[in-house]
Amino acid sequence: MRIVKGIWAGEELASPGKRVRATSEHVRDLWLSYMEPHLEGARVLDLFSGSGALGLEALSRGAAMADFVEDGADALHALKANVAARKLRAHEPTATPGRAAKAARVFKRDAIPFVQSLAADAYDVALADPPYGSGKLDLVIGRWLQVRFARVLAVEHAVDHEVPRGGKTLDFGETVVTVYGSTSKRRTVAAARRRPGGREV
Repeated sequence: MRIVKGIWAGEELASPGKRVRATSEHVRDLWLSYMEPHLEGARVLDLFSGSGALGLEALSRGAAMADFVEDGADALHALKANVAARKLRAHEPTATPGRAAKAARVFKRDAIPFVQSLAADAYDVALADPPYGSGKLDLVIGRWLQVRFARVLAVEHAVDHEVPRGGKTLDFGETVVTVYGSTSKRRTVAAARRRPGGREV
């Protein structure tokens, strides 16, 4: 595993092991390329973080800060190693650091009570990759529809998992990413491919 683009492009990431399904580099690259208009200086939430690859990719491409939420022991070990390797500083909940001072926090929490505790506009971008077939995906989307804790919510799921309408869909075959709340001009996956280039623990 590695970071694909941005200031840390090509850097290796520690893996949490085979028991954790990681988003493929191909999907992560095109997903984050689609999200790039929302990332500059953004406050990012990475739910079901695993290794932290999504949140770290967002930071690499311009986000200012990221909060990682994970409760699996193997995943947490890899996540903390990956965050530490980037030498990310801690940040205050109300701070929005500049691009030159990237920051991160790691929360050992179940993602559902975490999002249920959030107020509206707590983040600019929320990324979620829950286990396929899990009802947790529906709970995250349902909470966002009630209280928009991020301006944009992007979720990865299996192609046969029905989600509420109203999102923009990036189709990768068996994997789908649905983006809610996006106000930027729609960009297709093909267009993205052509682009150059809680308790804190």
